[in-house]
Amino acid sequence: MERSFKKEVETLRIGNGETFHGEGILGVTKALLQSGVSYVGGYQGAPVSHLMDVLSDAEPLLDELGIHFEVCANEASAAAMLAASVNYPIRGAVTWKSVVGTNVAADGLSNLASAGVKGGALIVVGEDYGEGSSIIQERTHAYAMKSAMCLIDPRPELPTIVRMVEEAFRLSEASNMPSILELRIRACHVYGHFDAKDNANPQFSRNNRIPNAEFDFSRVCLPPATYSQEKHKIEHRLPAAVRYITEHNLNEVFDGDVPEIGVIVQGGIYNTLMRAMRQFGLADSYGNCRISTLVLNVTYPLAPEEIAKFCIGKDAVLVVEEGQPEFLEQAINAILRRKDVNTKIVGKDVFPMAGEYTSEVMLKGVHGFLSNYAPYGLNVDDALQRIDALFSDREGVREILGDSLPLRTPSFCTGCPERPIFSALKIMEKELGEAHISADIGCHTFAALPPFNVGNTVMGYGLGLASSAGLAPSFHKRVISIMGDGGFWHNGMSSGVAAAQANGNDAVLLVVKNGYTSATGWQLLPSSLRDRYGKKRDMSIERVLRGFGIRWLKVIRSYSIARMVKTLRKAMTTPEGGLKVIVADGECQLARQRRIRPEIAKRLKDGKRDVRTRFGVDEDVCTGDHSCIRLSGCPSLTIKPSSDPLRTDPVAHVNNDCVGCGVCGEVSHAAVLCPSFFEARIVRNPNTMDKLLWKLRRGFISILSPKMKSVASL
Repeated sequence: MERSFKKEVETLRIGNGETFHGEGILGVTKALLQSGVSYVGGYQGAPVSHLMDVLSDAEPLLDELGIHFEVCANEASAAAMLAASVNYPIRGAVTWKSVVGTNVAADGLSNLASAGVKGGALIVVGEDYGEGSSIIQERTHAYAMKSAMCLIDPRPELPTIVRMVEEAFRLSEASNMPSILELRIRACHVYGHFDAKDNANPQFSRNNRIPNAEFDFSRVCLPPATYSQEKHKIEHRLPAAVRYITEHNLNEVFDGDVPEIGVIVQGGIYNTLMRAMRQFGLADSYGNCRISTLVLNVTYPLAPEEIAKFCIGKDAVLVVEEGQPEFLEQAINAILRRKDVNTKIVGKDVFPMAGEYTSEVMLKGVHGFLSNYAPYGLNVDDALQRIDALFSDREGVREILGDSLPLRTPSFCTGCPERPIFSALKIMEKELGEAHISADIGCHTFAALPPFNVGNTVMGYGLGLASSAGLAPSFHKRVISIMGDGGFWHNGMSSGVAAAQANGNDAVLLVVKNGYTSATGWQLLPSSLRDRYGKKRDMSIERVLRGFGIRWLKVIRSYSIARMVKTLRKAMTTPEGGLKVIVADGECQLARQRRIRPEIAKRLKDGKRDVRTRFGVDEDVCTGDHSCIRLSGCPSLTIKPSSDPLRTDPVAHVNNDCVGCGVCGEVSHAAVLCPSFFEARIVRNPNTMDKLLWKLRRGFISILSPKMKSVASL
């Protein structure tokens, strides 16, 4: 896993009368345990990947409570887990990254929402929205509306988050609707405290098994049951959910002393709103605001009476809704018009339609609202002028600095085994011409950025090969598809390899096998050497490929660039038809460093010999061409001024971040660039033989180089 929570999970055992301290994702886990959940599962993905890590570290506690924990193959299998709550009164929770994960889980969610649930069913999704996100910019709200699922967007403070998790199960059981809890990345990592409760033993679990099977055709998604299920959503489930939301005050109203205006805001962006209000002198640091605020901790379904009650008597209400379409704004307008409430609703006319509502965006939106609707007597003129000046100053700064700053694009880690794969592809393209590359989700997607610029399309996790099916027959040469080992197990095995093989597609597939789902935080895979218990696994991508009947299959060490170039050339030019698969095998360098550093530290502490490999550049040989940098892109390979006063051009340089992967030298030799790279071995805790060899070498060098005699004698 990306991070260990072994120390923190001990706090999950505290109970009544104690105070829990920690970050948001630990609070969510504690709330699940307090809710009497029977099973938990999910698929890793930021920003809720830590929830899977916490649950994995907390397995001894889960076992004591009889809770089953499942690391699912993908989001669809996680959604299918919730079927346990359709027929039986048991509570279950699953988690994944949204909205891409929700796309994968859509089939299971639609069937789950149609059948309805008897036990509380909760989906915790990471609403990874905005400029810091690595995914397409869509919202979970549309799924909640489409399938009639309760959508909870809690105010980002631990007591509210924990309460909403617990209420989500009760809301689900009261309405027979699954509940979705969306957490933005800041909510996942916010720190705080709350009054803990005892962990609850599940009604049914591994410690208390369900005695009898139940069959109810009305919960099977087949006609005519599906017709009555849809009717049940409208006539029973949605009204029941609205009643529960209203009766238990899941949404929060914070009254102010300015009766003419108000604000309705999604719970998840409440803190950003209060920060903006503070800039106008309308709120303090603790969120006490002069403008009445309705915080929607549940954004679907809305409670019409609650909305109308808040808006009656106000001249204007600002709706703060992140993203598009403006689902909340449209729904609130419809509610007020039906109830003949004439309050002016202001939303996307002062806020941007799309994009994350950062502090600056929020400040501009509130500024626009107050400029037009601030009532007489509310003294915000000075604040409005100050904010105007702030924006003017920012424009002045842009004029000084220019229109844009240099881009800092993400890249591969130092020593990443995926970088040499794309170096080999670039070298191959120099020989055979540019190829069309169907890319995939994962670290290898960074190859679409400089210096490689490789990867024409990205269609979804594990869909690299499937996305080339329409183009390959019409392209003048074979299309190359990329797929990570995470993508292979997630979706690519069936939608890509099986489909291509069944259709006899003549294509090239490059499987990037680094042993982990590295892009989402170093989680284990079915083909990882060991499982989360440390036991060896016996699952192999190569055996699966051979089982599909793949005959042209080559396994190449990722760092062997020359061999990779040769193999790619063969795959592109061989007269043999069918799918040709190259497995690029190289352990994730980040995971490797985390694994070996404690071992090295222990070895050094025990006084044992350790050898570290480093690479460098001979300044006297380097020509200053820098093709090595353009074909490698390693962060540790850079430039520096030449020590030769007669040379004005900088020379290539390997800095101290080098992990000794050797890609810089490999790519130089494979591309026939230059022989300036050298390998050095740093010996720590040297033995007698090391010391003797060092003396012999220094002595021999001093004979060949008179300048070294004085050094050798020291």
